[in-house]
Amino acid sequence: MHNFNRFALLVPIALMTGCAGTPVQITPPVQVSPEKPSATAPSPVRAKPHAAPSVPAAPPAIMSPALNETEVHAFVLKLLPVALEDKEGWAGDLQSAFRSLQIRPTAENFCAVTAIIEQESSFQADPVVPGLPAIVRREIAQRSAKYSVPETVVDWMLSTTSRDGRSYSNRIAALRTEKELSDLIEEIIARIPAGRDLYPNYNPVHTGGPMQVNVEFAENHVRARPYPYPIHGNLRNEVFSRRGGIYFGSAILLDYPAPYADMLYRFADYNAGRYSSRNAAFQQALSRLSGKTLAMDGDLLRYRNGNISSEPSATLNALLTIKTNLRMNEAEIQRDLRLEKLASFGKTPLYDRLYALADPSGAQPRVVMPEIDLKSPKIRRKLTTEWFARRVYGRYQNCLQHSGLHAKNSAAKAKPATRQ
Repeated sequence: MHNFNRFALLVPIALMTGCAGTPVQITPPVQVSPEKPSATAPSPVRAKPHAAPSVPAAPPAIMSPALNETEVHAFVLKLLPVALEDKEGWAGDLQSAFRSLQIRPTAENFCAVTAIIEQESSFQADPVVPGLPAIVRREIAQRSAKYSVPETVVDWMLSTTSRDGRSYSNRIAALRTEKELSDLIEEIIARIPAGRDLYPNYNPVHTGGPMQVNVEFAENHVRARPYPYPIHGNLRNEVFSRRGGIYFGSAILLDYPAPYADMLYRFADYNAGRYSSRNAAFQQALSRLSGKTLAMDGDLLRYRNGNISSEPSATLNALLTIKTNLRMNEAEIQRDLRLEKLASFGKTPLYDRLYALADPSGAQPRVVMPEIDLKSPKIRRKLTTEWFARRVYGRYQNCLQHSGLHAKNSAAKAKPATRQ
């Protein structure tokens, strides 16, 4: 009984070590639909038929011709860092992900994925987090103080011997990667009788792998499309692996039809959530039309634990002030807003009518940079979604230049940060 009590007490400590928040996933995880660039899946919410948008969407980005199988392998090897260990393995995982997801094998798409990998992990399958033990200890101290847990009690709990013979305190001191922290917390929960049932999905390490993929995104994605590889252990392990991390990261970035003429806004969406750049432009147009100040964060509804909250968002409240002009009632507005994470939102009556009112001349941008400050125990300075997107975009441009395609894809450099 003594050991059970101690292990039970370790779970709150595990949950206190919430250092896994990263710039990658700021908004609630996207609910993946089977939408593909070549076709739009049926909407999960029934909407009345409506006319096509009065203003056309942004033209597709200029793309070089698709590479054939022989060209792809040589091209991908050329993109990878010269001193990278196991270049053949990295190249194989990239090509396999593109084939499985049916992503067009162009120079632009490969450069986009490798730019994310370089930014997020510097091509480390399980990237080292500098100062991770100190981050975990700081989080434990802060949260212990918040919940009035005495330091002596914390030390007693962490002195428990773990499965490998070391104390949990010593295991924390030796932590280098998020996977090691995730494995440690999974071990704590597994050692409690019925721990998996008592504490499901309580692991605070939400992202990992070479592209810092959110575990919940991966779980949602496999519900829409079978995972093409054998699963070793559980899906969390796959996210933390090179193969799985590249697969799911490529899916987040490229496996959805985005109305953007420039890759810059896919990078913003990668950080802020799918369609955040489109939705932030919608919020900007709404703010000008309604006179209400709105945060252009790309979230049109409120979310709690990844689900739509019953609490009305500022965007919804602003729309309700102009519902007469929109010729829509509250139920119809909410129906369309529920599509905000899908391509089909851009074809709803709400989207069309708002822009028809706010922008009859067609001058209002249909995509802007989401305005989000990035929060995480790992971040020690002010960073934003725009910072992330432009850092990745610089790496992307360097990759294109290395491929001889820089001139075709330099449009975003000459344009303001908040519009396309």
